[in-house]
Amino acid sequence: MEIMSAREAANKWGISQRRVALLCSEGRIAQAQMVGNSWAIPKTAAKPTDGRSLRYTMNDGIKVKPFLKWAGGKGQLLSEIEKYYPFSDSHITKYAEPFVGGGAVLFDVLGRYDLEAVYISDINADLINAYTVVRDNIDRLIERLSAMQDEYLPMDTDNRKVYYMANRKQFNETKTIPTVENAIDRAALLIFLNKTCFNGLYRVNRKGFYNVPMGAYKNPMICDEENLRAVSHKLQGVKIVCGDYKKSAEFVDNHTFVYFDPPYRPLTETSSFTAYTEDCFNDEKQRELARFVGSMNSAGAKIVVSNSDPKNTNPDDDFFDEIYSEQRIRRVEATRMINSNSDARGKIKELLISNF
Repeated sequence: MEIMSAREAANKWGISQRRVALLCSEGRIAQAQMVGNSWAIPKTAAKPTDGRSLRYTMNDGIKVKPFLKWAGGKGQLLSEIEKYYPFSDSHITKYAEPFVGGGAVLFDVLGRYDLEAVYISDINADLINAYTVVRDNIDRLIERLSAMQDEYLPMDTDNRKVYYMANRKQFNETKTIPTVENAIDRAALLIFLNKTCFNGLYRVNRKGFYNVPMGAYKNPMICDEENLRAVSHKLQGVKIVCGDYKKSAEFVDNHTFVYFDPPYRPLTETSSFTAYTEDCFNDEKQRELARFVGSMNSAGAKIVVSNSDPKNTNPDDDFFDEIYSEQRIRRVEATRMINSNSDARGKIKELLISNF
């Protein structure tokens, strides 16, 4: 039997490659099989009937949510960001999120719209590995997480600490092993640590080693199989890249909505929390991002950027007003979510910066 790739099928049928991958994952293309990380489709396969009444509206009813808790997550700000979605304009058919983090906005977009192409990236290699494994090896990932959950939950606190530290040690020691098996193991370890660590933090020391202590959750959901499978389904056909936000320039054009959620500029000297990687996103990098946003604006993309509002602590601080002087700036109310002091998780202002 002669076969064709998802790209060849997309060209043949006049639909996006991502749509072909979704149709394959839904079992709607007869005899299509996953070979490695790619779909193999019979050349004789007919184009499936597309029953969608609205081109970009979700029709499968699958709800998705972030599979990791991540500092800077946008769940609390989502209702404000949604107001900027430009997908009612049939000209906007692509989405890019170059600082994907926990993906609250990504999964909201994927749950609402069926776009022609989606791009996500992050500089955190462990995070991007987890996204890739959820997309490409969901069965084996769930098998590992289920085993961890079955082992961990019946334990008393002392044994949980021993188990947690052993898994944290394994996570740090396997950082540089480039195999598929290790990738799956590390994704499972990251999710386990994220669900059982103190306050859901991801933090590394100067050597790049994860160093968060165990949390005190009594019954953590380590393996949320239903959501993980829904996320895997929605990630089919999504381009996942480990690297700097500037790599997105190859993807972004005048058909693209781009959401930038960089590490926030700290409001005080003690509030900085940029240790998601070994890099530091300082003021000069904020300026570089603003210049990049300007170049993507010139490419015709629709753009939204979020960041902290320095006027929360210094009314005279015009840093973002100056570097984004050519864009529109809105100040919206948000809630601090990751903070060791629950009393400090109050309402503050954040910035939503857009070019439209």
